[in-house]
Amino acid sequence: MTGAKFGETAFETLLCDRPATGVARIILNRPGAMNAYSFTMTQELQAAINAFRDDDALGALILTGAGDRAFCTGGDISGSHPEHSAAVAAAPMGHGREMREGMQAVVLALRRLDKPSIAMLRGYAVAGGLALACACDFRFAAASARLGDTSNKVGLLPDEGGAWLFPRLMGLDRALKMTLLSEIYDAATAAGLGLVTEVCADADLEGRVLEFAGALATRAPLAVRLSKTMMMRAGQINLEDSLIDAQHAVMIANPSADVREGIKAFREKRSPRFEGR
Repeated sequence: MTGAKFGETAFETLLCDRPATGVARIILNRPGAMNAYSFTMTQELQAAINAFRDDDALGALILTGAGDRAFCTGGDISGSHPEHSAAVAAAPMGHGREMREGMQAVVLALRRLDKPSIAMLRGYAVAGGLALACACDFRFAAASARLGDTSNKVGLLPDEGGAWLFPRLMGLDRALKMTLLSEIYDAATAAGLGLVTEVCADADLEGRVLEFAGALATRAPLAVRLSKTMMMRAGQINLEDSLIDAQHAVMIANPSADVREGIKAFREKRSPRFEGR
């Protein structure tokens, strides 16, 4: 599965397409299981995200779930893969290794992307599914969507990255309340808590997300990738180090053909034609 261009690989648990110029879409395709993730899905997600990352013709990623019932409801605890579960339980540190090589690796792959990603949410985005959505840069939710962390309800943990992601989006006290009480919120409430970027009428969601992703894909690729990298790092470093990052980044961006084209287009009062160089 590695090394393929985006959309070239046929997956067991995902659908991948290019719904607009410069836009990639990954669809979690287990609607019968409310798009709960299996270990196979986590491996395929890593391959698909990496293919998007390496395809210079693509500037924005949409991550969504098949059907209207759920974006993703977290890990599959239905017992539908008993052989895998038995192997994990029998291996020394098996559960930790499964998390490290599974959904944790997916969350890291999304957070490390230097291109923008958008989670398009219908139905339930809960537990690890909410962590997956929060690993994206933007979250657009249908008005009927429901978001929350139900991990503790069955004695599980926010171990896919939620313990780090949730407090950074909604504050520690609200994140603790959501997780410890297994709360689920409607989309408007989730937006007020900082979990959702924008709420759309159900019928308008896909069109709005495609419009937004398409707009992102038209921006200067170098500027987008460098700006995102700078902002992602800025939350982990001090101002002085962030300014040093900016000094390094401008040595790449300012001499680029895209900047020359952008300035020329501004002076000629037309839209720029960026090529990512």
